Amino acid sequence: MIARTEIGGVPVLHGPSTGPARAGLVFRVGFADEPMARRGITHLIEHLALSPLGLADFHYNGSTGTEYTSFHMTGTPGELAGFVDGVCTALHDLPMHRLDTEKDILRAEAHSRSHSAHEPLALWRHGARDHGAVAYPEWGVSAITPDDLRYWAARYFTRDNAVLWVAGDEVPAELRLHLPSGTRQPSPAPSSALPVTPACFAGPEGVVGWSGMVPYGPAAIVFADVLERAMIRTLRQEAGLSYAAHTDYHPMGTDTALVTALADCLPDKQGAVLGAFVDELAALRVGRIDPADVQAVIRKRHEALVLADQQGDRLAGHARALLAGRPVPSIETELALLAAVTPQDVTAMAQQAAGTGLLMTPPGTAGTWAGFTAAPAESDTVVIGTPYAAVSEPDTHLIVAVDGVSLVSGNHRATVRFDACAIVRAWPHGGRTFVGHDGIVVSVEPTLYRDGHQAVAWLDTHCPAALRVDEAPRDPGAIPRPDPAPAYATEPPIREERRQVRAMSVLVTIFLISGVIRGFILVRDEFHDNGTTAGLITAAAVVAVIGGSLLWRYRGRFLA
Repeated sequence: MIARTEIGGVPVLHGPSTGPARAGLVFRVGFADEPMARRGITHLIEHLALSPLGLADFHYNGSTGTEYTSFHMTGTPGELAGFVDGVCTALHDLPMHRLDTEKDILRAEAHSRSHSAHEPLALWRHGARDHGAVAYPEWGVSAITPDDLRYWAARYFTRDNAVLWVAGDEVPAELRLHLPSGTRQPSPAPSSALPVTPACFAGPEGVVGWSGMVPYGPAAIVFADVLERAMIRTLRQEAGLSYAAHTDYHPMGTDTALVTALADCLPDKQGAVLGAFVDELAALRVGRIDPADVQAVIRKRHEALVLADQQGDRLAGHARALLAGRPVPSIETELALLAAVTPQDVTAMAQQAAGTGLLMTPPGTAGTWAGFTAAPAESDTVVIGTPYAAVSEPDTHLIVAVDGVSLVSGNHRATVRFDACAIVRAWPHGGRTFVGHDGIVVSVEPTLYRDGHQAVAWLDTHCPAALRVDEAPRDPGAIPRPDPAPAYATEPPIREERRQVRAMSVLVTIFLISGVIRGFILVRDEFHDNGTTAGLITAAAVVAVIGGSLLWRYRGRFLA
């Protein structure tokens, strides 16, 4: 049974547990709250708050997720009280002398972290903000200042935005929670970068993925488990197409959850996996559900909940629910709600999820045949401003304007408007990368455009300074350069031909001038000898006809 009390204005959830005492201090803040230009600030505060503890005889750690940040430990009641007190003290007197060191540690941690197939699904669904931020590196870490950290800690790491859970025989009497007052911060509403759903996009090699938004509750949990059971049966056991097929149920905010399904595939089997994957989703949507599967899932979940209650493993989830504004049911209520889920409820969840579905297909495949609309990979408009032509690509140009920047290459258009820009990464040599809220990226390399540095200077003065993150200098060899002009060992053939034509043109010109002079001499002699105008006219006409014919014949070559 979970009991609720309060210490220092902080709600405390306490429940029995087997083994050593455990505790977790949870705050309602995570990646989804961070502006992209300060991406990583919550994680950095987590590291700084734990750094004064150094090496300890008890196990402790911290974690920063999409919506929550937690400090947790295992040890004796006295160690638990000391840990919580140390974290609370450090949160509002952050050891700033450790700032550069902890930034380096975060970079090292990011370097060793592997990418998840969940990340592209988050990016395409949400874009470069709130719940899509998890798909991006912690680009903002280098720009974070001590003042940024103090502001973030004062806003989010307060007693009104925290819940403590304790698993063990009792809540330590010496436990104190010295946190300043503040405001409960609501979970950010999930944004959408998808104009139409269900949608699809081409993802990484070797995996098929799907996600759908559903109402929070036990019916959605059962739906996720039934889908996983069907995928394992079809893709692995019967067809042998996948090794790993699984689903995930992830609460978002107060009343929404995201169900994600992933299945791996070999290159020569990706079409078959995609087809079977889509078929399983369709089967649940139309109600082809074996009641035995529903009962098996409910029974398994029932056993897991009872065991988690005995071991105190429900406490952390209930702490997050309390911060999100959701009710914290007793184990009896939770089990009763789970047992009441029917196959019809699962079908209803499958239908709701299908309407918001996002399908990730392997490269070279698509989901449009199954009723999914291709998610937009480019912008539908461009800004109206000054164009800058690419040096070596005649069909590519950059457009800069007071309200944004566009890159047009052939039929492809990418636009980031400043009022919908998430971050601007800036390098000393002049390179700039603009990332829009919708995930569209415009990279500006001044070396690749005529008057490119002039374009960058304009952009720097018009884009909000708060979005800019200055990056370390790049290796000179990594700076993009335009394609060089073709080199010739000898004069190019076209130039040699033009030289010959021009030489011929000079000779023709000399011949014409000589002919004109000779014609005048003949005309003069004819005029003096005969005194007739007819001779003059005849001679002039002959010269004009001959000269005009020659000029017309060689006009193209002469002008070349």
